[in-house]
Amino acid sequence: MAIVTAEEIFATYDQLGEIEAQFDDVETEIIRHQYNLSKDLYVKRAEIVSKIEHFWPLVIEQAPEDIDAFIQPTDAQILLGSIKSIDVKRFEIDTPVKGGDPRSVSIKFEFEENDYFEDKVLEKKFWWRHGKDGFVGYVSEPVDIKWKDGKDLTNGLLSLAKAAWEEEKAAPKKEGKEKKELTPKQKELKEKIEAEDAGSVSFFCFFGFIGERVSAEENIEALKKEAEDRKKRQAGEKVEEDEEMKEDEDDEDWEDEEELDIFPDGDTVAMAIADDLWPNALKYFQQAQESDDISDGEDDESDDDESEEDGDKPSKKHKACAHGCKH
Repeated sequence: MAIVTAEEIFATYDQLGEIEAQFDDVETEIIRHQYNLSKDLYVKRAEIVSKIEHFWPLVIEQAPEDIDAFIQPTDAQILLGSIKSIDVKRFEIDTPVKGGDPRSVSIKFEFEENDYFEDKVLEKKFWWRHGKDGFVGYVSEPVDIKWKDGKDLTNGLLSLAKAAWEEEKAAPKKEGKEKKELTPKQKELKEKIEAEDAGSVSFFCFFGFIGERVSAEENIEALKKEAEDRKKRQAGEKVEEDEEMKEDEDDEDWEDEEELDIFPDGDTVAMAIADDLWPNALKYFQQAQESDDISDGEDDESDDDESEEDGDKPSKKHKACAHGCKH
């Protein structure tokens, strides 16, 4: 049996790393191409579904578990009663920027007048970024909501997250291994998060998701380093692990940052909306219609039984949805 040296093992790992990077290139180009081919169709779809009463509430009623699991009963009153439309844009394709990625998305919710907040539109952006520590994924910034008096479903978490974010951005940058200290607002936010019941956090805390602190500048630097490493792999050279990445493995700052996120699963929800709920809205709408047909059929059978007993002529009973529509 041939003995495999450590150098050969590392070389094989580098080859696998390059193959993985090429798969990522293909996936990125598929997203870009599919978006450019279909964006005009989504505009037409939006025009048509705007004429269908309660289209988006019915879609949300059928939302996949990655979204539905975070919707509290009071959240549902707004999402099923006041939402007019949902729109997703791959904004770094529409307005190309250096280091931009087609996976970056903006998610826009449009609402009717409601009893909870004044905003008619809530839009949140998610940037797909690469960190120098090896992180790849969504990062975002808090978006505050203008709640009406006594109607804040986030119990102040969202506004505090926004204030803490602004304070963090204004704070002096720490250099090297110097540990970041929490700002006063961040300390207040951390205490408030710890006092909250995680299982009852409002869906609207989604607008406060931040994720990793990866700036546009760091993203460009990381992409440049990745490109250099790929050239080395393709030339058969060994790629050494970056010293900064090694240091970051022992860095505790990320733990503090994670504890400051009021909606840690925001990236999961964003992907579920952008890659599933929004593009497959017609499928979910049809599921809602089929579900209502089944329920109406069951109601009809019940009505038939009652009318036969009473000697009355059977009549169809309309099913009222959670958002108040009847169909």
